[in-house]
Amino acid sequence: MGSCEERNRTGSKPVVLVTGFGPFGMHQVNASWVAVSELGKLGITDDVDLIVQEVPVEYEAVKKIVPALWQKHKPSLVVHVGVSGIASELTLEQQAHNDGYCKEDVQQLCPSHTCCVHGAENTIISNIDMQTVCDEVNRSSCGVKAVVSHDPGRYLCDFCYYQSLFTNRHRSAFIHVPPLAKPYTASELAQGIKAAILSMLKQITS
Repeated sequence: MGSCEERNRTGSKPVVLVTGFGPFGMHQVNASWVAVSELGKLGITDDVDLIVQEVPVEYEAVKKIVPALWQKHKPSLVVHVGVSGIASELTLEQQAHNDGYCKEDVQQLCPSHTCCVHGAENTIISNIDMQTVCDEVNRSSCGVKAVVSHDPGRYLCDFCYYQSLFTNRHRSAFIHVPPLAKPYTASELAQGIKAAILSMLKQITS
């Protein structure tokens, strides 16, 4: 399932689980996992238990891994991070889709019936207000700009996000990051993700 870092697990702190994706296509060094790895070193705050996890770019693996992570860690917040070749800012995804998954994964496979969860609603919107998160990131000193999106792309990012939203739409988020050095370093992206998570946690705990 990839590497996992746990920081000071005590059971008394809110658990934040952040995932990044492994290599695929032209992204043999996936900026999402590099940035999430940097976040794992950086941490959130001393009052937050951070767990980071790499996820392969495979539909069947995502269908197994994401629910298992929810079950194992009982997180207060799950943030999936993926790379977007067309992004130049931190892109906060408000919703995910259940169908239309026709693009093959790294195993040259597509999900059955091009669907994520059979019989579930077509779109699930996160209860986390991404515009509020966006505004707070842009007002912060993290140095990374953020925008809001409503289309995660009908590939593994969208698919993974839907899995978590189907589990708990109140505690799920997805962030697209640009490729490394276009324009941000992994360290800068980690700072931006941290700022977004701190904003999300305020919504969840308020």
